[in-house]
Amino acid sequence: MTTYLTPVKEIKRKWLVVDAQSLVLGRLAAEVATRLRGKHKPDYSTFQDVGDFVVVVNADKVRLTGRKLENKIYYHHTGYIGGMKECTAQKLLDEAPEQVIYRAVQGMLPKNSLGRAQLKKLKVYAGENHPHESQQPEELKL
Repeated sequence: MTTYLTPVKEIKRKWLVVDAQSLVLGRLAAEVATRLRGKHKPDYSTFQDVGDFVVVVNADKVRLTGRKLENKIYYHHTGYIGGMKECTAQKLLDEAPEQVIYRAVQGMLPKNSLGRAQLKKLKVYAGENHPHESQQPEELKL
């Protein structure tokens, strides 16, 4: 038995909008990553990008449980010698709340070219408004 390969022209992609207000970060990111990969669809295959587009609004109102706001540290490197930078979750949530959700979802996707292509279908906005109304996104309840 061979694996079914969905032709690219037959892949149906929906646009979904998720309101992150008072949702727990990890649970939100897990569901968003599942939708981006397309694992909820019957024609899912591991080597194809069959997922949907996901728009996350109210990223600044997402919740972190426990003491993660003070204790969770995000790292990045500038590319220079000794250029390791760190930032707490509270500081990153204040400065760039989109990055908190973006990094959480990125960690749940494959670390290859397919994962990078799937991550491009994620749109995160700090406020209530987003510029994707013309795609007529459906609301996804979590």
